[in-house]
Amino acid sequence: MPEFVPLAERIVDAILDSDPALASSAGDHRYDDRLPDHSPGAVAERVTMLRDAADALAGIDPDTFDPQDQVDHAILTAVVERGVFELTDVREHEWNPLAHNPGPLLHALIARPFAPVEERLAALGGRLSAIPDALATARAVLRDVPRLHAETAVGQFAGAAALIRGELPGLLAEAPGLRSAIEPVAAAALDALAEFDGWLGARLESGEPGRDPRLGRPLWEARLWHTLDTELPAAEILSRARQNLDEVGAQLREAAAELVGGPATDETVRRALDTLAAEHPDDATIVDLAKVTMSEATDFVREHHLMTLIDDPCVIEEMPEFARGVAVAYCDPPGPLETAEVPTFYCIAPAPSDWPPERVESFYREYNDHMLRNLTVHEAMPGHFLQLAHSRRFRAATRVRALGFSGPFVEGWAVYAEELMSGLGFGGLPVRLQQLKMQLRMSLNAVIDQLVHCEDLQESEAMHMLTAQGFQEEGEAAGKWKRALLTSTQLSTYFVGYTEVSAIAAARPFGATPKAWHDAMLAHGSPPPRHLRFLLGV
Repeated sequence: MPEFVPLAERIVDAILDSDPALASSAGDHRYDDRLPDHSPGAVAERVTMLRDAADALAGIDPDTFDPQDQVDHAILTAVVERGVFELTDVREHEWNPLAHNPGPLLHALIARPFAPVEERLAALGGRLSAIPDALATARAVLRDVPRLHAETAVGQFAGAAALIRGELPGLLAEAPGLRSAIEPVAAAALDALAEFDGWLGARLESGEPGRDPRLGRPLWEARLWHTLDTELPAAEILSRARQNLDEVGAQLREAAAELVGGPATDETVRRALDTLAAEHPDDATIVDLAKVTMSEATDFVREHHLMTLIDDPCVIEEMPEFARGVAVAYCDPPGPLETAEVPTFYCIAPAPSDWPPERVESFYREYNDHMLRNLTVHEAMPGHFLQLAHSRRFRAATRVRALGFSGPFVEGWAVYAEELMSGLGFGGLPVRLQQLKMQLRMSLNAVIDQLVHCEDLQESEAMHMLTAQGFQEEGEAAGKWKRALLTSTQLSTYFVGYTEVSAIAAARPFGATPKAWHDAMLAHGSPPPRHLRFLLGV
């Protein structure tokens, strides 16, 4: 409907203007010289803007819109309502120092050559000059910081400082005329980061535990509703995840018996996984192995005509230090509004340098050669990298879907891709075992996410579930416990998304080839699965 499109575009512009981090991740470079403003006044202004946007959207009847605009109206409404909820109910900027980490916004300007180096350095200078005030604001607004969040922030902020020291000189060598402008603000930024590190360190040395990072059921369930944008209630998600644990566990026992012989028991599973875990990379070889697996997976997708390949660049590299401490790997794509040809980054974190040798060994036993093949399917081909490359090519009358990125769809597609590839024989029975183990992990993610925040699950109980039911190595289980406390509701996106995306895939119309149906599933951006069902008519 004509009045919706200009309204939606005004709201999108207002959201991008209020959140330079979101703008950068979306590929809009108009605010590249700014950092987010978490001061009370700026947060209040953003809440007012979002509430005004929600009121304006509520005043329009979408029933007469075409299907794409109906979906965009629903997605934009969800975006503004979630924004209000996060700023007024969760208020993470007031207790989580990770919300103030400038590292990703600096890295976005350094790593991707979307513009001439002089232009990127000018924007970088703006962000560097903003760091002292931004961190002063962080110290002013942060209260009762959970100990785990402070410990994780120490490592990430040190990584941000290392990024400035290590990467900035190379850029300045390409544009020496900017040294006089950039070097002083870089020095001031490093001083501010050191001061903030000392501030965090003092809180850790005090021994104060800070607030409990568990949200509690009312707040967690409200956040889950905003995160998932699904009709499934929390209790149903927990029930389905537990049922899936039983079903996949039985499949894993059968596959293990096929691999190594013997009865279909947990002990046979452990014997099979131990056999596979012995074949693993190390710090020096894991990135090169990931590159090999990327080539293997790409060839497999092409040979089996699974979906249209897109020839975008993908750089596989070691995860930057400022991003470590939450996940083992991630896919960092250009934003959907990006107009330059720049790469996607598939990043893998090596074992932490302060781990003892036995824990490092445990880490690489978990991320063995066969698990890494499955991980590459998830993060890259045909998982996140390929799906997001398709998503960036979606165009509509509004830019809403550039902001309305659905975690359940993105993660659900990646988990579905794992099952699709292993079911067709990618990597043989060894990868099939790892994929089933990842299915257990996905289900346990949803269980632990809910029990940690709603039922006071203790670390020892969670570790037992992850290692006994999930057959995870101790190091992986410890990392998942930490991640559940750091990223409430995110761990539920995998199971719920997989449930919904795989159901859409199974609804392939008679006569449609798998490739045609997969391409259709990927042709609408990254919307919540319920909206994709509507657009596809299933």
